[in-house]
Amino acid sequence: MTVPLCCVVGPTAAGKSALAMALAEARQLAIISADSRQVYCRFDIGTAKPTSAERARVSHFGVDVVSPTERYSAHRWAQSAEQWMQQAHEAGASPLVVGGTGLYIRALVQPLDPVPTLDAQRRAALAPWLAALPLWELQRWCAQLDPSRAHLGRTQLQRAVETALLDGTRLSDRLGQSDTPARPVRYLVVDPGAALATRIAARVEAMLAAGFVEEVERLNREIPADAPAWNASGYGVMRAAVEGTMSRGAAIERVIIETRQYAKRQRTWFRHQLPAPLVTVVNPLEDNALDVALAWWDAAQQSNGADR
Repeated sequence: MTVPLCCVVGPTAAGKSALAMALAEARQLAIISADSRQVYCRFDIGTAKPTSAERARVSHFGVDVVSPTERYSAHRWAQSAEQWMQQAHEAGASPLVVGGTGLYIRALVQPLDPVPTLDAQRRAALAPWLAALPLWELQRWCAQLDPSRAHLGRTQLQRAVETALLDGTRLSDRLGQSDTPARPVRYLVVDPGAALATRIAARVEAMLAAGFVEEVERLNREIPADAPAWNASGYGVMRAAVEGTMSRGAAIERVIIETRQYAKRQRTWFRHQLPAPLVTVVNPLEDNALDVALAWWDAAQQSNGADR
């Protein structure tokens, strides 16, 4: 019997991590993080990484994987995830993929075609223009040229836009386009509905109380400004506040707005990219949320994956 890959997904601040932790503890699981921000070392508070206490309770893979200056692709994550899942099995735990980076999960479920090699001179000529674009403008370009990647971070947005402009193709087209996954999979989509906006504001306040500004001040002294890790939601804005080019109050408001926009793009991606028959939706604020998650997991373990 082929047991499906189980993925807990949803927008940022939805409550994925807390529900996944409860599920993992109840069923002796290991968590494979599918979060493009949490792969970077030292960028901790603003990416809402699991705490050391949480990691002691449940094994986590995919957190603190690379240095802040290193580029990290969905293809590379998927390759690593295969190894992490094997390590989890060897340790006697079943893997549970948890995160909001849809392309990471898609790369794991569907094979990736080779990424096109772009002309170096043309890339160099385009680079200053891309670098000068505000994030919102870059997102607008990506929404027009390669919509399914428009929820990603700045580095991935730039790559999608330059590929579309220079190669005439969409990076998203290099992911499997069939509604039938290449491997059996089940999705638990965690979404609190209208409460998400309030949860995002509360998340930002909690990050500030935990020392987000101080973390950015420290990172700003030690990490180059062009490091890919700075593209994580909220960090660039808070760095502007630390450097004095934006007031702290305005920066906090902007972080909340950007996070809500990011969550909206994530919701859209999961709504349109995940095959409906493979999806179970749960509201983490409901009293029976853990029961729904447990039933979803148990049903997947009894499935032979025939419907993928």
